[in-house]
Amino acid sequence: MILEGKAHVYGDHINTDYIISGKYKFKTLDMKELACHCLEDLDPDFASKVEQGDFIVAGINFGCGSSREQAPLVIKHAGVGGVIAISFARIFFRNAINKGLPLVECDTSSIRDGDILRVDLSKGEVRDLTQGITLTSAPLPEVMTRILEEGGLTTYLKKHGGFEL
Repeated sequence: MILEGKAHVYGDHINTDYIISGKYKFKTLDMKELACHCLEDLDPDFASKVEQGDFIVAGINFGCGSSREQAPLVIKHAGVGGVIAISFARIFFRNAINKGLPLVECDTSSIRDGDILRVDLSKGEVRDLTQGITLTSAPLPEVMTRILEEGGLTTYLKKHGGFEL
């Protein structure tokens, strides 16, 4: 699974309330409406400047805070192709994969805002095409890649009925 898009770089400890503010997440279940407010407390222009397939790039502990599934869903519905961070909160990681949002853990310190990235999830490779550098991460397990290719866990299970272990 290969993804390509522009980097939108943020810092450490981006919590789920930064991803989607509490003032919105209980007012509607309409993900298109919620996606208009993605990251607005950190970057009021994010929803208007993100393009389909772009990446959120962050430091450590991305997705910390609550375990609400709205956070990865809002990111996905905003058009983000994936999130690349040094580390993720575990519950966010699980929710993101289950909802079909690709995640990559690697050293993001060299990635600059606006860089064009190409990510190969199977190889665990992030190529910064702007700078001409390649970053490595542990490749996602095959089962996670298959879940992402189907768009999430529910879609995967509906199609395949379970997992071959």
